Order: sequence, then C-alpha cells, then structure tokens
Amino acid sequence: MLDRRDFLATCSRFGLGATLLPGTLWSLASGSGGVVTSAMIDQAAIIADVPIPPQDREAMLAALNQRVEGYEAIHGLHIPNAVPPALDFDPVPPGTTRERVKRPPRLSTPAVVGTRDVPRNLEDLCFAPARALAELIARRRISSGALTDMYLARLVRLDPVLKCVITLTEDRARAQAREADRDLVAGRRRGPLHGLPWGAKDLLAVKGYPTTWGAGGFEHQMIDEDATVVQRLDRAGAVLIAKLTLGALAMGDHWFGGITRNPWNREQGSSGSSAGPASATAAGCVAFSVGSETLGSISAPSTRCGCTGLRPTFGLVPRTGAMALSWSMDKLGPICRTVEDCALVLDAIAGPDGHDRTVRAGAFNWDAHLDWRTLRVGYIKSEFERGPQAPAPLVPPAAAGAAGAGAPDTLTDAERARRETLRQQQELARRHAEYDRRFDDAALAALARMGVTMTPVELPSLPWQAMSTLLQAEAAAAFDDLTRSGRDALLTGQGPNDWPNVFRAARFIPAVEYIQANRARMMGIEAMARVFQGIDVIVAPTSSPQLVITNLTGHPALILPNGFRGPDAPPFVPQSGPGNYGGPGTPVSLTFLGPLYGEAKLLAFARAYQDATGFHQKHPVL
Repeated sequence: MLDRRDFLATCSRFGLGATLLPGTLWSLASGSGGVVTSAMIDQAAIIADVPIPPQDREAMLAALNQRVEGYEAIHGLHIPNAVPPALDFDPVPPGTTRERVKRPPRLSTPAVVGTRDVPRNLEDLCFAPARALAELIARRRISSGALTDMYLARLVRLDPVLKCVITLTEDRARAQAREADRDLVAGRRRGPLHGLPWGAKDLLAVKGYPTTWGAGGFEHQMIDEDATVVQRLDRAGAVLIAKLTLGALAMGDHWFGGITRNPWNREQGSSGSSAGPASATAAGCVAFSVGSETLGSISAPSTRCGCTGLRPTFGLVPRTGAMALSWSMDKLGPICRTVEDCALVLDAIAGPDGHDRTVRAGAFNWDAHLDWRTLRVGYIKSEFERGPQAPAPLVPPAAAGAAGAGAPDTLTDAERARRETLRQQQELARRHAEYDRRFDDAALAALARMGVTMTPVELPSLPWQAMSTLLQAEAAAAFDDLTRSGRDALLTGQGPNDWPNVFRAARFIPAVEYIQANRARMMGIEAMARVFQGIDVIVAPTSSPQLVITNLTGHPALILPNGFRGPDAPPFVPQSGPGNYGGPGTPVSLTFLGPLYGEAKLLAFARAYQDATGFHQKHPVL
C-alpha cells in the first residue's frame, strides 16, 4: 500500500505540495491497488488546473511508486466533531477597540404589574416578551412552574403541525422550574431570565438527552456534557423545556422527522437551519430560544417566521458543546420576540469560557436607556434603490452556444417543460421582489419620521461569494468520517445541493485556494472596518449581499419583523423555488448591522425602530 505521508512529500519536491493535485492523485491511486500511473497524474492535473509536462510526470512516477507504507494514521484517529483546527479565526483588525469591563445590564422600565395583568388563562401570555414575563415572575404574579407547564402543553399540542420539537426535556424542565420558584421564595433571583422557559437548537449538547443535529444516523447520539450556553442559561435561572429542530447538519428546515413549518403559513417550511427555534418562538411555544448561524441560519428563519433574531459578533459567544460546521463562521445567538429579549439572552451567554479559543475578551453591556438619537447611522443606498432583478438566463451561455441547443424544434418535451417551469419560477420571483420592495421603502420613511439622519454607505466590492468555499471546505473536514464511511447515505437530503454531495465536492477544493480565499477574506475584513469608521449602525435589506459579507467578516446583525404582506400580495406557490416569500399575511424583515463588538449600540437603535413600528406585536393565529 502507498504511504500517503511519503507520497505527499514526493509531490512537494515537485512543487505540488500545496495544491489539489496530491490529494486527488492519492484518491485515484488508492482506488487502484496503490499504483500510480501517468494517466492518473494527467487526470489529477486537469482537476487541479496545474500543467505538468510529460517528462515531469515520468519523474514523479518513479518516486511515487516507491512508497509502500500505508498512510491512514490521521484517518485512524477518527477525530470527533468537537476537535477544532489548530488555527483560530479572528475577525478583529488591529486598532479595534471594544469594552472589556462587564457591568450589570440596565433594563427598560417595567410597566406597573397588578393582579389584573395576569389573565385567568395563562396561555394568554404565550406571546408576551421575555422582559414582561420576567417581571411577572420576579413579582411572583406567576410561577415558573405554571409558565413551564403552559409552554410544554403548547408544544405538545402544536408540534404535530409545526414539527419544531426533536426532544422535550420535561423532567429537567420541571425540576428547574421548581428550583427557580424556591429561589424566589428565598429571595434569590438570578437575573432577568430567572424562571423563563426556553428552547435550544438541537446542535447544543444537553447531558442525558440525545443531541441529534437533526440528521439521520444521529437520532440517538448522546453527548455527555452540557454546552457552555446551556450551562450559562442554567445559572441564569432559565428553564430548558425542549431541544428544537434544525435542518440536517444545519442545512435548511428538513430534518429526519419531516419539515419544520412556518406558523404564519403552515404550507411553507420555516426556513433554516434554526428552523425549530424560530418556529417555536413565533408560535408562542417558548419564551425565547437559542439558534446558530453560519451563513443565514438565524437570519432566514427569523425573517420567515417574523421573529427578532441576533447573530452576534464572531467570537463573542462560546460554541463549546455545539456541533461544528465551520470553525471560522459558526455563531450562536438568540431568537426572540423583541430586541430587548435578545439583549437579555446575549448578556447571559456572552464571554470567554476557557474552552472555545476563538472567544476573545470583550464585554456586552446592555443599556436600555442609551440615547439612540446620538448614534451615527448609515444605510446601504444602492441596495435600497435597486429595483427587482431581471430573471437569470434560462440557458447557460455555453449551452446556448451549442449547435441547436436553443432551437425550439430540437428540444425534448421534458426539456421544454423544465424551461417553462423555470421561466414561471423566475417570473414569480420577480413579482415577489417587486411587491416586497415597498417594505424597504417604508422602512426608510419610518426612520425619517423618527428623525434619523442616515449616511449613504456601500459595502466593499470583492468576490464574496467565491470566499464561501471556506465554509464548504471546513464543513467537509468537520464531517470527513461521515463521507469516507458512506454513512452520509443516511442523511435525508441527497440532491446536488445537499450536504453529501457538497462534502464530496469540497474535497476537490485546493489547499492553496482555501488559503487564498482566507487572504481575500482578510482584505474584506479590513475594508469593512473602513466602512464602519464613524458609523454605529448600518440599515440594510435582509435579502442583500450583506448576509454573505458580514458572515465572512464576523459582524453582528439584528433581524426584526418589518411588516406583513397584504391581501394584494402575489400568492404563495409551494415548490416555487428558493426565497422567503410566503404569500399574503406573512412577515418580512429588516436588518441592522453593527461594528465588531458593537451589539450594545446596535440593539439600542434596533429597539427604538421596533418600538416605533410595532410589527413585533402581531402574532400568528394557531
């Protein structure tokens, strides 16, 4: 058998050590009994786009075929998903300042709470903000036990429709609720989340319960620890009542038990991958939830379900005990009903834990009384002014140029039907975008009524989409054993855009190109730092390039509901293609961006907008 270590060393002597070619060539050779041929080198060179003259191929053959020892040592380690690379991503450029001293949060002034504030039917409080519920518990108008029972009953009743729960944690929850109530009687309140029932995206480990990652083949996986975020919310007195759904291995809303549904339109999935947290929060089944985002997994379901979601600065919240998908892009954050609720949860979960090495020293200090009028606000002018995009070409240019490819009389019936379906989807997407543009225009008008003066800004023009290969490469490494063992066949999705195929294709990303994408990313980080000079908050359409950009640069984002489509909206069409369009009566969103570690000001401004517009006060009828 070939020795992979010596094999790669030999490649390196020919100047090929840091390209795709060695790994590709190794795969070809190991599949043919360990013998490298000239034809294999040719095939690998084509994939790697590395020209190799014939004389060099012959020279390589002689050396490569001398290697006889096996090289499966690293594969034999069976590296757990929890083990990070030795290299840590840090998005903070030199000279960045941030608060380092932690102070107690300054909460909003509570409304006067009286007996009549507690309804006879406790379920009437199911949509109340966490801040309001916390005040009722603190003043012992309601008990944590009663609130926990109400939310558990609601989950049991609504989950058959929403499919937002993977595991109820009833025994743990009731024990926590009893303890929370006893503490209050004894005069011990642990903070503003004391006694509040919450739900965790099921990529967070909870001792004694399965942590399924939403994926077939992992339904019974037990991880014998509590994630840092779970531990911190336990200490804050919050009550974990359920482990909520996520799309398989954090993609989409399709998990091994079905598709999680949008409470506003139950024909539509809730989007993902924080599918369950958004659906359960919007449906009034938890006081708040915790999700995660790598590339849109808080933003997309918060938009579709009408929640308020916070994706914090990369490196602010420790991910210890959470499934790793991309070590340089994964973030944990709250999905709630209001901005202040997000602030209270972030206050409880942020800060170093001594385990996640990407979490830097930096304090989040919530001040509900911060004067948002003093903040400097920008907006992405070109994105607000851009009209609906023209549909993409039906036929790729290369195919269109082929002889007879575009001639109607040469098309098969199946191809004609496929093109017609695509044309209809594109036309529907155009109509959706044209209709939804009014909400972005209305947001600018609302900000003007608030007296906000906004500075036009533009985000850096760089090949951001090309940099997303970083996620694919890291995800393929995180689930390397799944791919090599063939257990990826157990995953629900097996299409060209699902994880099994993405993981396989990612093995062909050259190491050099991974490094080059990271270098381009550093250019983007430095460029974004210049954009935020003199700016505290940037207002942006949610469905714009900022989503990819800020996930790569690590900047925080707050997504909140920004209106509801009227009866004049184009209809929802199931299976009409990607996007967050849900038809009449469904919510839209707006995004606020902040500088790195700028959550305090970002949330203060977003809260002012939320209070001025009031869209968060509308809830789905279930």
